[in-house]
Amino acid sequence: MLDGVGASISGVDTAMSDMHPDQTIALQASGTASVQPVPRHQPIIPGSHDDGTLVEDPGLRAPLVLGERSFNDVTNTVCGYAEAPMPKIWLTAFTITSSIAAIATGMILYLIITGVGVWGLNNQVDWAWDITNFVFWIGIGHAGTLISAILCLLKQNWRTAVNRAAEAMTIFAVICAGIFPGIHVGRVWFAWFLAPVPNSNGIWPNFRSPLLWDVFAVSTYATVSLLFWYMGMIPDLATLRDRAAIRLHKGVSRGFKMPTPIGDGLALHFMPKPDQIRVLIYGVMSLGWRFSSRHWHRYEKAYLMLAGISTPLVLSVHSIVSFDFATSVIPGWHTTIFPPYFVAGAVFGGFAMVLWLMIPLRMFLPNFSDLLTLRHLENMAKIILLTGTMVGFAYAMEFFIAWYGANEYEFSVFANNRVNPAKAPYWWAYWTMITCNVAFPQLFWFRRFRQSPLVIWIVASAVTVGMWFERFVIIVTSIHRAFLPGEWHMFFPTYVDILTFVGSCGIFMTLFLLFLKFLPTFALSELKIVMPQSHTDDHH
Repeated sequence: MLDGVGASISGVDTAMSDMHPDQTIALQASGTASVQPVPRHQPIIPGSHDDGTLVEDPGLRAPLVLGERSFNDVTNTVCGYAEAPMPKIWLTAFTITSSIAAIATGMILYLIITGVGVWGLNNQVDWAWDITNFVFWIGIGHAGTLISAILCLLKQNWRTAVNRAAEAMTIFAVICAGIFPGIHVGRVWFAWFLAPVPNSNGIWPNFRSPLLWDVFAVSTYATVSLLFWYMGMIPDLATLRDRAAIRLHKGVSRGFKMPTPIGDGLALHFMPKPDQIRVLIYGVMSLGWRFSSRHWHRYEKAYLMLAGISTPLVLSVHSIVSFDFATSVIPGWHTTIFPPYFVAGAVFGGFAMVLWLMIPLRMFLPNFSDLLTLRHLENMAKIILLTGTMVGFAYAMEFFIAWYGANEYEFSVFANNRVNPAKAPYWWAYWTMITCNVAFPQLFWFRRFRQSPLVIWIVASAVTVGMWFERFVIIVTSIHRAFLPGEWHMFFPTYVDILTFVGSCGIFMTLFLLFLKFLPTFALSELKIVMPQSHTDDHH
C-alpha cells in the first residue's frame, strides 16, 4: 500500500504545485489511499524498551516520529482515527463510561429534588466531597493548558505528542469541575446570584470573597483554554474537511449501513453519507481555512499569543482556587504556601492524568506508538519526578510552618488530625496521599522504571488517586474537629457522594472518547515540523 501511495504522489500534476502540502496529500489520499492508519515496517511490541528513541548520546537527536514515515503517512494515520471505524474496545469503553455518566445525571437530579442532606455533610463538615471533587478536577484542568502552553513557549518539540490531548483534557476537566459549585449551594436555581448582576433585592455578591474570585477566574480560564484548544485544531479540521470533500467528488464515499446477520449490511440510502456530514461540520469549524501563507502567519501569531496569555492565567487561577482556603483562619488552611503548592500539584497531577489516558492508546490504536514514543513517556516521567518532589517538599514545609508559627491548634491539625494513627481518624487518607504522591514517583530515579510504559502507567494511576486524597485531606481533616471537642464530627460519604464523583469520572472519560473519535488527536503541522523531511532542502 505504501508503494501505491508513493506512486500516486509521484504522479501529481505540476499544476498543483501552488497548493499547500496538506491539500495535495488530501487529494491523493482520498480514494487512492486507504484512510486506515498505515502499518509500520517493524511494529513495536507493547512494553518494548527498544523503539529507537531512548538515545543517551547528547550528540544525537532522538526521533519524535517513528517508522520512517512520510508526511502522507502521518496525515493518513492521524486522520484515520477520526475517519476509520474505531476498534471494538472503543465502543465497549464508550458504553461503560456513558452509562456511568448517566449515573451522575441521576444523582444530580436526585440532589436538586431532595436537597444537600443526601450528602454526608453535617454542621461541622459543611465542605467535603463536593469541594474535594471541584478542586481535583480544576487541578487537572489547569494542568492541561499549562503543559501545552509552557512547552510551546519553551520550544519543546516533544510536546507534539501530548499537547492536543492535554488541551482537550483541560476542557473536559473544567466541565466536570463546574458541576460541583453549582450543585453544592443547595438551591441550584439561585446559583446565578454568584454573577455580579443587580436584582430587585439590591443584593450584590461579596467581591472580597475568594469564592467569587473563583467564578471570574475559572470562567476566564475556561474561555481562554477553549480558544487555545480550538485555535490549534483549525488547520487539522480543514484537512479533514478537504479529505471528505474530495472523496465525495471522486464518488468513493460510503454511506451508512445497518448491520445484518447475512452479508455486509443493509445500505441506508435515505440518510446522508458520513462524508457529507463531515464536510458540513468540519467546514463550519475550520472557519474557511485555506492553507494560505497569510493564514499560517496569523495562526502562528495567534497561537503564540494565546500560549503567552494562558501561562500566567493558569498560575493565577489555581492560586485563586487555593485562596478559598488560605485566606481563612481555620487551622490547616491558614498558610501562605498554598498558592505555589497548588500550582505544583496541578502540573504533577496533570502530567499523571495525560499519561494515564495516553499510554493505553499506544496498545489499542494502530501506529499510536509511532507518534507517542518512549522518549515522550520518559520526559513526562522526569517531570512527574520533579513536581512530585516539589509536592513532597510542600508537605514537609507545612509541618515546619505549623511548628515555627507556635500555634498549637495549627500543629494539632497536622499531628493529631492527619499523621498519628492513634489520634487521627483520617490517618489512612493522609498516608495514602503520601504513599501515592511522594513514594511512588521516586521509582523514576531508576532509568529502567521511567522507560517502562507499564510502570509509568501504574505510577500515574497512583498519583491520580493521591491527588484526590490530597484535596480530601486538606478539606475534611482541617474542619472535622473544631476548637471545642463538643463540635467534633466525622464525615462519612453517602452513596450519593460516591456515585456523583464516579459519574463525573464517567462524564470526563465519555468526552475524551468522543474527542478521540471525532477530532484530530495530534497536531498535524507540528508533527510534520519535527520530522526529518521538514529540515531538508527538498521539502517545504
